[in-house]
Parts: sequence; structure tokens; C-alpha cells
Amino acid sequence: MTLIKSISGIRGTIGGAPGEGLSPIDIVKFTYAYCEKMRQRRPKADGERYKVVVGKDARLSGDMVEHLVCGTLIACGVDVVKAGFASTPTTEMAVTFEEADGGIILTASHNPKQWNALKLLNEKGEFLNAAEGAAILECAEQEDFTFADVDSLGNIEEKDFTDQHIDAVLALPAVDVEAVRNAHFKVALDAVNSVGGIIMPRLLERLGVECVCVNCDPTGQFAHNPEPLPANLVELCDAVVANKADLGVSVDPDVDRLALICEDGKPFGEEYTLVSVADYLLSRVYNEALESGKSLDEVAAPYRMTTSSNLSSSRALRDVTEQYGGEYTAAAVGEVNVTTKMRECGCLIGGEGNGGVIYPALHYGRDAMVGVALFLTNLAYKKMKVSELLATYPQYVIAKNKIELSDKALIDKILDEVKKVYAAEDINTIDGVKISFESRKEWVHLRRSNTEPIIRIYAEAATKEAADALAQQIIGIADSIIK
Repeated sequence: MTLIKSISGIRGTIGGAPGEGLSPIDIVKFTYAYCEKMRQRRPKADGERYKVVVGKDARLSGDMVEHLVCGTLIACGVDVVKAGFASTPTTEMAVTFEEADGGIILTASHNPKQWNALKLLNEKGEFLNAAEGAAILECAEQEDFTFADVDSLGNIEEKDFTDQHIDAVLALPAVDVEAVRNAHFKVALDAVNSVGGIIMPRLLERLGVECVCVNCDPTGQFAHNPEPLPANLVELCDAVVANKADLGVSVDPDVDRLALICEDGKPFGEEYTLVSVADYLLSRVYNEALESGKSLDEVAAPYRMTTSSNLSSSRALRDVTEQYGGEYTAAAVGEVNVTTKMRECGCLIGGEGNGGVIYPALHYGRDAMVGVALFLTNLAYKKMKVSELLATYPQYVIAKNKIELSDKALIDKILDEVKKVYAAEDINTIDGVKISFESRKEWVHLRRSNTEPIIRIYAEAATKEAADALAQQIIGIADSIIK
């Protein structure tokens, strides 16, 4: 059994002893600590009620975890809005719809069915920052819990926010519903038998898109490894070709990651989900600026002509951004780090290379729903096949490796040595060590694991061979230290 406690929440496998798996005791303690810190973060006058939204994906343990979380919130005197089956972005938006004090999402995202997790939101429907998460972890270890008396217990109500989320997506000026309808797209959808099978077909129907459903029953019995990677999407690739679909769409169990399949059954590449959406939004601003004579930032207002993604994401986003006269900035890995950087820079669009699109005009969270709507709008305007659209973008390949160590103390020694060897290159140390080789548009990023003596290595180049060679250079340096 596994239980991982981190500043972003608590995640683990169901069953086992407390502290070893995601047990009822761990769930209650963590939910209690969330309530305590929420009150400190948002003090209220006596008699004023706190409200928290709770949503879940369709995994098998969802009901059990939901009962425990909602029961604990009520016992803490907190009113609960139970969103039921709801995607992560839907739950995030529901917090703002309800003007709630926070939210808890019950999902282990792309992890297999034996996993579940509590992901914690603030009053903006955004993930807590590192300091807030650390405070909750510390509070959960205390033993002197005090719950509300019978007259102060919280209340519970159930609401479905699916249509509100869809309405908000379709109301965006950048989403051209008429253009998508007129394109008469056919899409094959793999929702891995989770909540994407509820919300995504409804969005596509509203857009006038014919939807061929693959694994869209929200049973929680995942038909394949739920991470939307090419190796796990063979069935979807076959369905695209067999049904002569214009594209394939895959989402993870909580619908915050989006992967696409070209009309020929080949992967579009999860790194290019964000790139394609950014290309559309940036070109939209660029063309309007040309026509109006205004500056790019004037047209983009209240945002700026800037983009952001984490350090391990493809530089294709940077290339596309600069092509339109915009500015790209990198963030540390982790959604909250990307959204923080996006706020600082006023980014028009941003996200993560794992298929995570963050569009601030809707909300600051990864959202496959808005990603699909924007992608289809772009495709309708371009009047291209998906494979043809992919060919218009800078082509890079990312190689992923890792170094397993017997001693965590070796991690810093290796990172320091890498910085010395590549001192003449562009070095970024906001999250591990990233070396950028600007002359040949390549980079390598080294990150330490938070839970194991491991260094993860991500390397990008124009070809797989070049990316692998770059990673092997780093592994060679590490081997010299280990020996």
C-alpha cells in the first residue's frame, strides 16, 4: 500500500493500515486539517457559515471517499455542496459559481483505479500554494481534534455544475460555435470510463460535433492505463480510422488533460495540445492588431501577449509565441507554479506539456473542455486535416530517463557537477537544473524526486536520437560521480 502526503494534497492506494494506504482515518484527519486552515485563511464573524464544494471522478472508491470527506466537513460545521461526478475543472469553477470558501476534488488524476486522492482548492477554485499545503500537512498530524456540536453541524446539498461549465466554455469570444457546427466534425472520444464520458459528449453535442464514444461509461473500471499517452490509446487510434473521424480526443479520469489523435490514427502528441491552442489564440490577437493598428497587448487586454509552461514542456510553445511577437516565460513544474507565473506575467494562455491547457479567460486551471473547444475552432478556421495542422508547428522530440541512486546525498553533487560542466550555457535553477543549448534549440532538465532517491531527466531535440544522446551525456556525468 502507498500513501503520499505532499503540499498539493494526499494521495494513495485504497486499503491498508492508517499511514500506509489512503485509509478512512487519513481521509478524516486531512479533511479536518483543511477546515482548520480554511478558517485561519478566511476568518469570519460568529454565525457566518463556511461552504466547500466537493466533486469526484468515477473511480471505484469515489463513493467511500466522498462519504468520509462530506461527513467530516459537516462534523466541522461546514456546509457542503456535493457536485457528484464532476471533472476537476468543473469542480474548480463550481467554487466560484457558489462563491464558496474552497473545494475538495476526489481524484487521483491519471493514476490507476486502486488510487484516489484529495486535491484542495482555495476560494478562487485554484490549488493551494506550497505554504498553505505544508500547513495542512502539519495540522493533520495533531491529535486534539475538536468537532462541532449538534446545533452547529454543517448542511449538505447536491448540485450538478456540468451545464454551467459547458455554458461558460461556449460563451467565450474565442470559441466560435457556429464555425465548428458548420465544419461538421466527427470525433472519436476515449473518456477511460470516468467523468469525461458525461461532460465531453455533452460539450461536443452543443458544438454540433458527431461523437463516437469509446470507453465513455463512468463505471470507474478503466479500460486501459488511464494516463493519456500514445501507448495507452491504441483502441482510440483504431476507432478514429475505423469510423473515418476527423480526430480522436482522449482525456484522463478527471478531464484536466487532453490528448489528440490525427485523422490517420497517429498521435498528435500531448506536448502539442497546448502549442496548437496557443497558436490559435496568439494568431487571433496578432491578426486583430494588424487590422486595427493597435499594439498586441492592447488587443490582448486584460491579458498580455505572453505565454508560460513548465520547464519540462516543449520549447515549441516558445517558438510559436515568439513567431507572433509575444514573450514566453518558464515556470517550475506543478500546476500551481504555472498559474502563479501566468498571473505575474498576465499570460494570454499557458499550461503544461502533458496536455494541460490553462486559459485564464475561463479560469486558472487545466481544462480539457476549453482545450477541445478552442482546438476545434482553430481547426474549423484553418480547414486543414489534423495531421496537416501538426506539420505547421516546430517539431521536437522529448526523451524521458531517470537516474536511480542509493543515497539522496548524491543528488546535489550530481546537479552541482552538471552546472559546472555546462556553465557556459543558459542555466535555469528554479526547479532542479535546466540547461538550454540555444544555438541548436535543445535542452535538458534534471529534477529530483520528492519521495525517492531519483533524478528525472527530460531532454528535447529535433530528433529522438539527439534527445537520447543529450540525456546520455547527463547520465555519463552522474556515473562519474556515483563511481
